[in-house]
Amino acid sequence: MPIYEYECGLCNFKFERKQGFDDEALAICPKCQGEVQRVFHPTPVIFKGSGFYITDNRKDSTSEKAEGGTPAEGGMPAEDKQKKGK
Repeated sequence: MPIYEYECGLCNFKFERKQGFDDEALAICPKCQGEVQRVFHPTPVIFKGSGFYITDNRKDSTSEKAEGGTPAEGGMPAEDKQKKGK
């Protein structure tokens, strides 16, 4: 069962009550018998995973190495280039 926070409009008394989803909201302050309102808080949003930052959309340089190099390199691995150059 969720816990709801209430605040009294007359005495500014804040209190919490554990209530079910289908239960009616409280209307009377237990301290001064004034009218209470349910207090709502913003829910934090946490973005997890890739795709949320500008750097996540760029091509990863490790995927080029796994494919055997870029087209400018002719698809030749770095080790073969060093052997040819010697």
